[in-house]
Amino acid sequence: MPALVAPSILSADFARLGAELDTIASADWVHVDVMDGRFVPNITIGPLVVEAAKRSTKLPLDVHLMIVEPDRYLEDFRRAGADWITVHAEACTHLDRSIQAIHATGAKAGVALNPHSSEQPLDYVLETLDLVLVMSVNPGFGGQSLIERVFPKIERLATAIQKRGLKTLIEVDGGVKPANAQRFRDAGANVLVAGSAVFSATDRAAAIAAIRG
Repeated sequence: MPALVAPSILSADFARLGAELDTIASADWVHVDVMDGRFVPNITIGPLVVEAAKRSTKLPLDVHLMIVEPDRYLEDFRRAGADWITVHAEACTHLDRSIQAIHATGAKAGVALNPHSSEQPLDYVLETLDLVLVMSVNPGFGGQSLIERVFPKIERLATAIQKRGLKTLIEVDGGVKPANAQRFRDAGANVLVAGSAVFSATDRAAAIAAIRG
């Protein structure tokens, strides 16, 4: 099955963000990595850049909060234009409350899992989720190599979602490229995030099409 493709602007040229977004107009979503230097060892962007991206594209904005205390900023990112907001299970003391808070803003709710994290903490909230984001690299930096051990996790999540008759999407972020996209799709992923694989391509539309399948 084809997957949705969400190019990550972490790999884009921020000096010309609007023009960069024009080059990925054939994608399905725009993935926005927000890092705070605390949950991950890097600092990226905040609501102001999300707002600028929203003005520059008609694609849905898929905002991935790699930050501590994400509940404090949910409304800010929603007002800035986030259509999907994903928080990390590892950063949320009360995960169900965080999911409810995302939905209260009007955004779709996602929960991300680091490569080392089990999917079991999602067992009691899976029905409330629009999206599960499986990190296939350790969060914090773009351009990392894929961690192969995540494939069984994707398969287990896909099985659980299917058994429960849910419409929850599985998104994968990290090391995705045209050469391995089929493996992620076969494992059960519905949304593929790709940064350098898209933004370093000469023909970005072709790279997006190859990842989509």
